[in-house]
Amino acid sequence: MSQVFISAAHKSSGKTTVTLGLCAALSAKNLTVQPFKKGPDYIDPMWLGHASGRTCHNLDFYTMEADEILDTVGFYGADADICIIEGNKGLYDGLDLDGSNSNAALAKLLAAPVVLVLDARGMTRGIAPLILGYQQFDPDVQIAGVILNQLGGSRHESKLRAVIEHYTDVSVLGAVARNPDMEIMERHLGLIPSNEQHDAASRVRQTEKAIASQVDLERIIELARSTSTPAAPELSPVSIRPLERKLRIGIARDAAFGFYYPGDLEAMQDAGVELMSINMLTDATLPAVDGLFIGGGFPENYMEHLQANHSMRSAVRNAIEAGMPVYAECGGLMYLARSLSWKEKTCEMVGAIAGDAVMHTRPQGRGYVRLRKTGQLPWPTRNSGPEIAAHEFHYSALENLGPPEGYAFEVLRGAGIDGRHDGYVYKNLLACYTHQRTTRSNRWTEHFTSFVAACSRSGATEPLNKPPIEGRTA
Repeated sequence: MSQVFISAAHKSSGKTTVTLGLCAALSAKNLTVQPFKKGPDYIDPMWLGHASGRTCHNLDFYTMEADEILDTVGFYGADADICIIEGNKGLYDGLDLDGSNSNAALAKLLAAPVVLVLDARGMTRGIAPLILGYQQFDPDVQIAGVILNQLGGSRHESKLRAVIEHYTDVSVLGAVARNPDMEIMERHLGLIPSNEQHDAASRVRQTEKAIASQVDLERIIELARSTSTPAAPELSPVSIRPLERKLRIGIARDAAFGFYYPGDLEAMQDAGVELMSINMLTDATLPAVDGLFIGGGFPENYMEHLQANHSMRSAVRNAIEAGMPVYAECGGLMYLARSLSWKEKTCEMVGAIAGDAVMHTRPQGRGYVRLRKTGQLPWPTRNSGPEIAAHEFHYSALENLGPPEGYAFEVLRGAGIDGRHDGYVYKNLLACYTHQRTTRSNRWTEHFTSFVAACSRSGATEPLNKPPIEGRTA
């Protein structure tokens, strides 16, 4: 159970691409690689999971306590040969001035050696004071080596190696040439998700080959083995109370919807939930389920396909009208709106939310949020505090919004739906721009599944094959 922390001097240094390549290349050496990603993120973990063949888990000081982070790494890394933790942004970047939630703080908490990925474009001698400054800023951070990225050629590499060797005691663990074939296209929230990339497997293979040939994998393994991961707890950090009987919950999983924390889904499954994958683009109707979870994604890229699937939109709306428990986040909220507009096009959506989702060119909400429960949350939230720490990432806003039956949350930090509220409540539907995550302080999956079970026992839901509802103007 060894570990290494991959960080950078600043964001967009190619850190994720290098980490992806390391995961794939080390897996190809028959090592069991367990990836982790710092901070709130769905897309990078998709790629890292694809490359390693193991689910990537997030580590986040804002939503998790330090002991929960240690338990997460210990639990999921227990049977791995090597754990690779990818940071976010730069090594010393973080939410607070004191750096208490920075990448450096996480590396120190885990006692993990740090490998800095440095975008070396346009740099020669100037790389030395950069490295020296990062070493001296916090001597307790073990910067064990650097990987030079985006090199212009062998001459550029030779100059940088000579400078680093002369002025510093840091090892160069790799030198990666600029290569368009390794680039993963970006979108407004970062990389395009691997569930949308039809050539994801070939891109991973290309990156694997490039990293394997340009990075000293044996040195990376040796560095990782110089430390060990935290002790493994007996139970998963996200375990929740088991249900009295089995439940079936539908989950939207397709090119439009794919933003789910694996720990959330794991918690539901361990509690006794059978998750039924639903393709909102191609499936004709909902399967027989007790509840529905529609996560985030990029529905704007598929809004014409979503509009064209009339039968699915009717089935979802009928289910909501019949009282089925439904939870939707961000992209799911957009899908449940009356319409979705982007790039001068407007498409009809489900219509369960009395408002129109409109895409903007600038973020409407991005970053960490803190919510206070209003008492109108459809689910019971026993053994849970009044506030929720979570995050949001959305370029859309709800416009022409009619009053909901209630808002589940008051926004203390962040944007939410209207800057003051989040959590649109209609019947047994809860729709948020906020992305929640199951942690010890926010056991939302337990609350949701318990509510689904209660509704199922009481017969709150009705058959889904009745004619589409025409009466309500959403």
